[in-house]
Amino acid sequence: MPSTAVKTHPTALLERVRKLYSRVLEDSEKRAQSWNLELASPETVRPEVEARLSNLADYLALRAQDLRELQSELSKWGLSSLGRAEGRVRTNLEAVLGALEALCQLERSVPMPSPVNSRVGPLRLSAEAQRLFGPARAGRDVRILVTLAPEHLEQPETLERLLEAGMDCVRINCAHDTLEVWSALIAAVRKAALEVNHPCAVLMDLSGPKLRLEEVSSEHRLKVGDHFHLCLERPKHKQLKHTHRQLWASLPIPEVFAALERGQQVAYDDGHLYAEVDEVGENSAELRVTHTLAKGTRLKPEKGVNFPGLELKLDPLTPADLEALDFVAVHADLIGYSFVQSKRDLECLHSELERRGVSPLDKPIIAKIETARAVQNLPELLVCGLSRGPFGVMIARGDLALELGFPRLAEMQEELLWMCEAASVPIIWATGVLEGLVKNGLPSRGEMTDAAMSARAECVMLNKGAHQLEGVITLSDVLSRMHGHQHKKEPLMRALSSWT
Repeated sequence: MPSTAVKTHPTALLERVRKLYSRVLEDSEKRAQSWNLELASPETVRPEVEARLSNLADYLALRAQDLRELQSELSKWGLSSLGRAEGRVRTNLEAVLGALEALCQLERSVPMPSPVNSRVGPLRLSAEAQRLFGPARAGRDVRILVTLAPEHLEQPETLERLLEAGMDCVRINCAHDTLEVWSALIAAVRKAALEVNHPCAVLMDLSGPKLRLEEVSSEHRLKVGDHFHLCLERPKHKQLKHTHRQLWASLPIPEVFAALERGQQVAYDDGHLYAEVDEVGENSAELRVTHTLAKGTRLKPEKGVNFPGLELKLDPLTPADLEALDFVAVHADLIGYSFVQSKRDLECLHSELERRGVSPLDKPIIAKIETARAVQNLPELLVCGLSRGPFGVMIARGDLALELGFPRLAEMQEELLWMCEAASVPIIWATGVLEGLVKNGLPSRGEMTDAAMSARAECVMLNKGAHQLEGVITLSDVLSRMHGHQHKKEPLMRALSSWT
């Protein structure tokens, strides 16, 4: 919002900030009270968690206001500190109030913030990051998480080289491979960590209700305007009345076909193809391709499908997840929870862990935010997750981009960072980081910028690829360079050396 050319007098600013402070306290108290009603046992919530939830309530109350004009006016007096208040909302508000009262030559009406109070939020977040991901490396605070594949078992020394290059923790995707492969990978990681004398936490991702194609009729390349048939199961020959319906793919999820309507958008394989539902039948739908690569896109089994905006009532833990959880509950250091959307989903996982004799206090959970509903329910997810035990969030940008749209993702990943910092919840920045480098050996300019932006998270994830080692080396270099320039949203003002 454009600001006026003339400075607003401190007396007028003081009145506005006092009103803002009162509104924040009142709104925050209401939010905190509603959260206490939601908690299973408010009296058992740890004191440090209560402080984190209190600051989160403060932050939500603060950001419910449009502060653009006020922020601009405060900055003219050198008092623009509200824009970096995530981890210490009341302390920052009280500092601004005190400074304005001093300018107006009035007695201080709020306590003088101590240097200790101003550092509580950042220190708490740093401690939580260490609790989840292990100690930080010298010269950078952000950890590097590497996705493992069975190929790592063929050359176990690669794990040692990855650790020496800067890898801090590893990820195993339970949607792939077997218990035997997972067990061998974990054993290899533990051995490599001992060899190089650097701890390495193991994150195991439960795959959740990911929608994947099961069968396809043909690998014919689909282009814009082409039609294909999405069906619950392999169609009978008599069902295929038209030529274009000879192209079909099966998706064995009945809830999808019960909810589909004409005009519904469909995204395939992380956005390599988009289609629209033209016609809905019984357990089937006819789709028309609206966007895809210039050369076209082939439908393949096991590729993911998204239905942006469509709410599906799916069990948060699939039978495959429950089977995997028997292993994960024993061997993983961290549990990744895919497609978590509500407090009920988290409570379901907590219940299953307790059935297996595992306390949430001993097994940190990483909630993967990858749907619009998860974004909407983020405050309740943070409250529920924090009240049970150590908790983190992964911004799963692949599915989230398809659900929200790419322009909205660019904004939302910022808002998720701010919200989680307010609650002192560590974030994993995931999907597509240095993808060109890791898979093909050469990064794009955009990927390098994205890697630099990822330094505002507590952990950054690299996917599988033939050039993972180069990816870790490059990412560690970028994160180390950014370490001296910025912490979260706060510029650190390291001396510039390029022009001396």
